[in-house]
Amino acid sequence: MDNIFANIPDVLPEELFTTLLKQDNVQIERIVSKGHSTPFGKWYDQAQDEWVLVLEGQAVLAYEHQKLTLTAGDTVFIPAHTKHRVEWTAPNIYTVWLAVHLYK
Repeated sequence: MDNIFANIPDVLPEELFTTLLKQDNVQIERIVSKGHSTPFGKWYDQAQDEWVLVLEGQAVLAYEHQKLTLTAGDTVFIPAHTKHRVEWTAPNIYTVWLAVHLYK
């Protein structure tokens, strides 16, 4: 991929995950959302740390006792085994995330 905003389909029935780089203990991926959210009642509980940057768009990231509204330029560090979910992403525009997963 030459441009992080390239090759985004017009129709996104599901979130689009594209691995940009994967090496020993790191994976960098682009995630594209448009009105997507984590299914009700489901929580992510990942074994690895994750750092996320919202490149464009808007989203709400929920933790068990807190919600964060994210817009372009916002970053979040999610430590391993921190339960979280995507509560909401903007329905009329793409939300483009850059996610860095750090494996131990």
